[in-house]
Amino acid sequence: MALQASAFPNGFAAGIHAVGWAFIVPCFWFLDRLIAVCKSTTLEQTERLEQECYLHPLEVFFGSITFFILFLATAPLAFLGFLLWAPLQACRRPFSYHREMPSSPDKVTNKGFELTGKASFVFASANLCLLPDSLARFNNLGHTQRRATAIGQHIVQGVSRPNIRILVDSPSSCGTLSPSSSILPAVSSPTYGATDREGQSSVSHCYDSAEMHDPNSNSDMVYVRCDDPEEPLNETSSPLLNSNRNSNQQGRSSHRNASRALSSQGCHQQDDVPWEISSLFPANVDILCLEEVFDKRAAQKLTNALKPVFGHILYDIGVYACQPPCRCSSFKFFNSGLFLASRFPVLEAQYHCFPNSRGEDALAAKGLLSVKVLIGQSQKQKKVVGYFNCTHLHAPAGEGEIRCIQLDMVMKWIGEFQAANKQPDEDVVFDVLCGDFNFDNCSPDDTLEQNHSLFEEYRDPCRAGPGKEKPWVIGTLLEQPTLYEDDINTSENLQRTLENEDLRKKYIAPPVPSGGSPLVYPETDQPWIGRRIDYILNRESSISKHCQTEIEEVTFITQLAGLTDHIPVGLKLNVVMDSESADE
Repeated sequence: MALQASAFPNGFAAGIHAVGWAFIVPCFWFLDRLIAVCKSTTLEQTERLEQECYLHPLEVFFGSITFFILFLATAPLAFLGFLLWAPLQACRRPFSYHREMPSSPDKVTNKGFELTGKASFVFASANLCLLPDSLARFNNLGHTQRRATAIGQHIVQGVSRPNIRILVDSPSSCGTLSPSSSILPAVSSPTYGATDREGQSSVSHCYDSAEMHDPNSNSDMVYVRCDDPEEPLNETSSPLLNSNRNSNQQGRSSHRNASRALSSQGCHQQDDVPWEISSLFPANVDILCLEEVFDKRAAQKLTNALKPVFGHILYDIGVYACQPPCRCSSFKFFNSGLFLASRFPVLEAQYHCFPNSRGEDALAAKGLLSVKVLIGQSQKQKKVVGYFNCTHLHAPAGEGEIRCIQLDMVMKWIGEFQAANKQPDEDVVFDVLCGDFNFDNCSPDDTLEQNHSLFEEYRDPCRAGPGKEKPWVIGTLLEQPTLYEDDINTSENLQRTLENEDLRKKYIAPPVPSGGSPLVYPETDQPWIGRRIDYILNRESSISKHCQTEIEEVTFITQLAGLTDHIPVGLKLNVVMDSESADE
């Protein structure tokens, strides 16, 4: 589909749509405030108790009456706006596109394949719950606009930091370490939850160290010489790094964070996939997929925040109003909630809406977004591209059949998209599928989805098999009533909590039992993991034959603590291109 800034084919249609929406917004806003004034988050309830504020019932009473009267007063104008808005959805494209012109052409391409025949790509996915404020409060999250601004600033802070790698010169060294935090400027963001409690971070070195820069990568390396190879790296050893701490806490926290960095790299794991629990988004994320960005104003705030880093953004993805077969039950009040930000130019994009949604999920146009991005050129001067797909599946528990049908559609639509856009003069170096699947790999209630054939095509690095996770995996769905408790209300606190199994089980959603059967979890000698419903998968069968991929790292990200009820995930993928067989 052609990528244009406006979702409408011409300025006239866009203007009529803007007028219709302007008529709708006041009525919609008063309805939103009517519900929001009656629904408080646990954070607001706690603050009122601490301040001994007893006027809230009066605020609810008079606020409800006021907003209800204003809602009724603006309803006729909203109805007129609806008559203008709804018919125009038939000619609307299913997304808006923002393109930021780069200051240098080198910033939108990856020169790795052209120079060395290899490159690394970083992907991230996060569910943000950016619903209208009144609906977000049912998930114990409020102030949608403020959260959108803070989330955008936090993401930019994480992905824009230097990618510092620490090399330990020791016989017991396990290689390269990537500190979970780096030297960062302070973020100026509105106060909400934990956003004002984060301190700056620093990196400290032990013994003799030197900083090096690799001209062929985006990484800065710190070479650390450890003279005593027999001294274990634990809470009494010299510090390697200090993650996300205020300066007055650096001395006593650096020892613990050094050992945290070692274990988080998977060096002591009997597994083929390195992993990390990080208090920051991975540095130099190439493509970012966000879910539940339903609110249009929040989407615009995210776009404004992310566009200096990601030059290509697709937002307001989905369809509205009546969709085929044009029944009342198929009316879409919300878009898909998907939001995609890419450093690379988007060559093609296609969206499909799931036709089998049910219940409250049918009010949103959930579906699949598939894009083809331009990476650069190979050593043979062939175009290098990648495929990236993101989705958000049916949510209600106990309806696995619907999700399985949606997974069938996802595989079919991805195959059709790639077949239609495949060119003979290009190399495909990655094929990634990510999003909120709304099922996990440990709940007996999700057995049907766990055995879907999609996992035979796409590799899940966290999965040991159907119904069995790898022992280091972390659940990504937080218990909503506990979002503002001290153990998880900042990125550092959430990071420490996730590393402690006894603490983790208090805040990560537990598996869902099947029917009335009692739940036995975890199995003997197995760790407590919880529900991991956010996925990043990759497929090798659809990329060029002379390309080989290797997962460098899986990341569980705590930077959005207090701002969403999900834990974002990241994946770093290494791709090596065999130039000798490239011409075959």
